[in-house]
Amino acid sequence: MAGTGKTAARGNGIIILTPHLGCFEVLPQSHALVRPVTALFKPPHQPWLRDWIERMRTRPNMAMAPATPRGVRMLVKALKRGQAVGILPDQVPSGGEGNWAPFFGKPAYTMALVHRLQQLTQTPVVAIFGERLPRGAGYRGHLRILNDGGMLPEDPGEAAAVINRTIEELVAIAPTQYLWAYNRYKTPSGVEHPTRATLGATESSHS
Repeated sequence: MAGTGKTAARGNGIIILTPHLGCFEVLPQSHALVRPVTALFKPPHQPWLRDWIERMRTRPNMAMAPATPRGVRMLVKALKRGQAVGILPDQVPSGGEGNWAPFFGKPAYTMALVHRLQQLTQTPVVAIFGERLPRGAGYRGHLRILNDGGMLPEDPGEAAAVINRTIEELVAIAPTQYLWAYNRYKTPSGVEHPTRATLGATESSHS
């Protein structure tokens, strides 16, 4: 997490991506031991469960932002204050809130929120995960700075492809610790599945 510390020390915010890999909650919480973090979460439909999750995940320096317009405003405000935000980048967004990009060779509808946050705040993006060590020995942190200095391409589709390729690199470190049961390849309601030509154009732009 040294890279995230250096960025924060310069007075900039930072967008921390934590895919469904390893213990994906431990590193943002460790960052919150020294600097504030606002983490995005998808509220359950049941009000009692939503309140419980938000209460249990909230810590000193750790605020929870629901995946709603109000929560997105919380993220923007945190970044503009020079703080960190945490996002699970491999959740499938609702229709109209993502872009198709390759993920392990198949089209995956990928959230556009990370790109939009960076466009609004010019905040660098990093990806991290906490690898579970054998026999309860703790965790090993892995960090990747996305693209060139944490700045994504201007094109939203290309930005989504960069995010997915970075997640692939992290998954390759510990493939058995990825949450493969999550349907990463579903097509949200109202979204047209991409043609092979469209996906090929996205891939060729980075070949």
